[in-house]
Amino acid sequence: MASIAGKTVAGLVGLGVTCIATAGFAASPDSPPDSSAAPSAVVAPEDWSAHFQLTVVGQGYPGFPSTVQGPNSLPAHGQIRETISGTAFLGGRLPWSGGELYFDPEFNQGFGVARTLGVDGFVNGEAQKAGFDTPKPNVARLFLRQTFGLGGAQETLEPDANQLGETVDIARVTVTAGKMAVPDIFDDNQYAHDPRTTFLNWSIWESAAWDYPADQKGYTDGLAVELNERDWALRGGWFLEPKIANERDLDPRFLKRYGTVVELETRHEWLGQPGKLRYLVFANRADMGNLAEAAELAAATGTPADIAAVRHDSWKVGAALNLEQSLTGDLGLFSRLSWNDGRTEGWAFTDIDRSAVLGLSLKGASWGRPDDTVGLADAVNGLSKAHQLFFANGGTGILAGDGSLNYAPEEIIESYYNARVFAHLWLAFDYQFVANPAFNQDRGPVHVFAIRAHVEF
Repeated sequence: MASIAGKTVAGLVGLGVTCIATAGFAASPDSPPDSSAAPSAVVAPEDWSAHFQLTVVGQGYPGFPSTVQGPNSLPAHGQIRETISGTAFLGGRLPWSGGELYFDPEFNQGFGVARTLGVDGFVNGEAQKAGFDTPKPNVARLFLRQTFGLGGAQETLEPDANQLGETVDIARVTVTAGKMAVPDIFDDNQYAHDPRTTFLNWSIWESAAWDYPADQKGYTDGLAVELNERDWALRGGWFLEPKIANERDLDPRFLKRYGTVVELETRHEWLGQPGKLRYLVFANRADMGNLAEAAELAAATGTPADIAAVRHDSWKVGAALNLEQSLTGDLGLFSRLSWNDGRTEGWAFTDIDRSAVLGLSLKGASWGRPDDTVGLADAVNGLSKAHQLFFANGGTGILAGDGSLNYAPEEIIESYYNARVFAHLWLAFDYQFVANPAFNQDRGPVHVFAIRAHVEF
């Protein structure tokens, strides 16, 4: 996989600077603030905050070569689809020290191409796994945040979505409990984490082999705890899993079925520029089907592999490494490497078992557009041997299932240009090249184009 990524990144750097742009699914406009900022003067804390975002993505692709078409395949004749999301971020300070309450009502409308099927590194981060013809209201987040200062030097947290402006101790413990998106807290990266403002592709804005706990819309209930210091932070979380793979209802038996995650973030300087490394490990337990058992049953019966027939309480474990590194004041590099054991079905995110990502992000100051951003990234995604046999025997997963499989790693190259048009409006243009969609050499390549409009205030 590394050799493929290296060739394509080297060969397409020039193309990426001229190509185009982004949007987001359960992205993290309200991600926790940067805790590595320098100490600053004490400011009066905000008592309440209100922010809003609206994102519209139009995306499509022309027809592409294909010799097979299965139940979860990307249609070969081409499609154009759109998604719309609107979110209010409301927060207020509670009547005790360090307490805050946040509420995010949201609506979604539209569908991803192929109703969000056919590419495991899916091409639109705003696309839900269950789309809607008309606006569908939803409570995206409802959580309590409690901060315990540990004394010493302080820093200012700037007002933002789901963040009250205030001065806090750099050394602190933060507890978050309620309904949230797990990537709000874990696997952050300033260059690739919010598809409403950066890369659109799922396997670029998230560690794709981390099957993070979530319902169909990307949210779950749970508890996260963070210990922050100047040069590092340690986070842990315990979250509900869906009752059934890729479904809306969460399993309330949080001591029997759950997703756990621990992440260590370290902060450093390299050649005078700041950077961060995040080391993440996870363990999920749910009523997941065993991929090898499903493939064996299919071979014995001559029927397509049925993952539901071999479901029982099982573990899925894995790890991810996440780098963000500033190279100059405007240019940044990022990379993600992720892996899971590949024994059980994809449960909540996607079907990917291994993923490697390398990318660049450049601000437009050198051409007089400091609020514009150009991005270029290459993702190479893979499957375990058991997962390959499952799909080869006609199995279907969260996003993949062509009825057969001529396996090759799925590779995605994405480039975007995100332009600030007015004070609160951004317009982005995005291009993605997808080789071997859903890991199948008998399909593709696919050229995917998108335009995104994003408003926030």
